[in-house]
Amino acid sequence: APGLVPAMESADGAVRTLPSIGRLSRGPTFGRAHGRFGLSPSGRLLPPAPRSQENADPQRTAFLLRKQWTLYSVTPLYRFSDTHLRDYARLLSAFIAAEKQKGLAVEVGVELDIKVSVSSLPDMKGSDQDQAAILVQLSSRSAASSKNSEEKLIWSGWFCCVSGDDLSENVPEDFTCLPLFLANGGESYTSIVGSWFQKTFDCCFRRLAISPLNLTWMAAMWTGCKVDKTASAMELVFSVPCLPQPLNISYAIHPEDAKALWDTVQKTPGEITQEEVDVFMDCLYSHFHRHFKIHLSATKLVKVSTAIASAHCDGIIKFLQSQYLTGVLMLLTELAISQIQ
Repeated sequence: APGLVPAMESADGAVRTLPSIGRLSRGPTFGRAHGRFGLSPSGRLLPPAPRSQENADPQRTAFLLRKQWTLYSVTPLYRFSDTHLRDYARLLSAFIAAEKQKGLAVEVGVELDIKVSVSSLPDMKGSDQDQAAILVQLSSRSAASSKNSEEKLIWSGWFCCVSGDDLSENVPEDFTCLPLFLANGGESYTSIVGSWFQKTFDCCFRRLAISPLNLTWMAAMWTGCKVDKTASAMELVFSVPCLPQPLNISYAIHPEDAKALWDTVQKTPGEITQEEVDVFMDCLYSHFHRHFKIHLSATKLVKVSTAIASAHCDGIIKFLQSQYLTGVLMLLTELAISQIQ
């Protein structure tokens, strides 16, 4: 049926994985490229997590994990100041109230009292030059209920810039660089909040897609990460073109097998090249063809899921490990910057 994602199985019903091979220990994980992420064949250095992340309290960012976030790129904000966050919350609240008068931003048949909160997430930085992340939250309470009733979080969005020095160094003083925006909640709220920020700070929002090439980089980089707990399988989802009905192929690989393969491919610990990513994916394709006689190179990679995070080509991300949160955001920041430059 359309929309289903069938797993490819062998004749005995078992999902096949790569054969186990000897594993080598590799070093730290994320880092900056010498060119735009996924766009340059040059080596990509992988330094340890930023100092700000090492000192961060996991509880302060735990609410960001295991939620589905929609990605946007945002041009620099004009005359934005993190010292006026309470004022921004008040003004945005008034804007939403005005939109409610037009019949927007409310659930059908429900009269809601919407509270706006704008706060800072200082731990979400990759370097001292980065602007602290800004969190916007909308909470609701039925207008007919008691004022003491519990508020329900209905929408969250946050701006961040993790190791976005390339952009920050090239903008005038009156502009603030927060190129990556992530939203979780109804699209109507995303539209209204985005409209207010665009009108107030003369910026522009644009949906941020993730190309198949960038998804292959994510698959390779995340496979090489060490995870304390028992890791889930790495899953690659491919879309088959030119069919009357949509069909996806789900390819699951045991995490230890995927890591073992990557360790045989990676030549220099702490560095990744486009050639290594290509070899890693070609090995996976060859293994799949050997079992199922299907050329995955003729399909389109649309989703990557690992123990670190999952990413969809439509610009949907889910963070699964707090220790790698800033590392994933670093990659997404680079994608956002490359889209607006």
